[in-house]
Amino acid sequence: MKYSLFLFCIIFSFYSSNAQDTILEPEEQKQFYIMGMDSIPRSSIELDEVIIYPKLSLSDRTEIHQYLILRRKVKRVWPYAVLASQRLDSLNSRLERIESKRKKRKYTKMIQKYIEDEFSEELKNLTKTEGQILVKLMHRQVGVSTFEMVRELRSGWRAFWYNTTASLFSISLKETYRPFEVKEDFYIENILMQAFQNGSLESQDPDQPIDFFELFNQWEANEQQRSLIIPQISD
Repeated sequence: MKYSLFLFCIIFSFYSSNAQDTILEPEEQKQFYIMGMDSIPRSSIELDEVIIYPKLSLSDRTEIHQYLILRRKVKRVWPYAVLASQRLDSLNSRLERIESKRKKRKYTKMIQKYIEDEFSEELKNLTKTEGQILVKLMHRQVGVSTFEMVRELRSGWRAFWYNTTASLFSISLKETYRPFEVKEDFYIENILMQAFQNGSLESQDPDQPIDFFELFNQWEANEQQRSLIIPQISD
């Protein structure tokens, strides 16, 4: 009995000392999240990158009115610019793989007919200003002027551009998009960035990258410099 008690004490002391060495601290509590249909718990939530674009500060009532009109016109013609750029990209990509001149002409005519059937009636109703904005946006998306596109493609495109709407007779197809040089183009780019951000227009990258923050800062600096000019007062 004493011997058994002695063994018990030894065993107990052994496990007690061993247990003291292996005591586990309670694991730090963590909060997990299950997002949507995802069944895998996650300790953190990945958020999409959000870019906050600076907003214009217009104080002149006339300038504000003109900006709002420009915004309405840009939003109206933007879908046509996107469609045209997509179709032209598809056209050029396909033409590069077609060796036969006859098949190239046939495919070009098919793309032309699609655009005519889809949008010719709506394009006829564009105003002169809207037509000019469309020409600028085409250059933004494709990288070449509408005039160059018409010249490079078959004559049917020339007839399409000039016959679709009478307003195209009085606008320049050579007009290009220059947001760093032309204030209206800067306003157009601002309208696009704000519309892309709020989802009111389909976001599309330009053919040539445009750093909007650099663009905005340039025009803001120009305005500040202009406001510092002291007008000369004649005697």
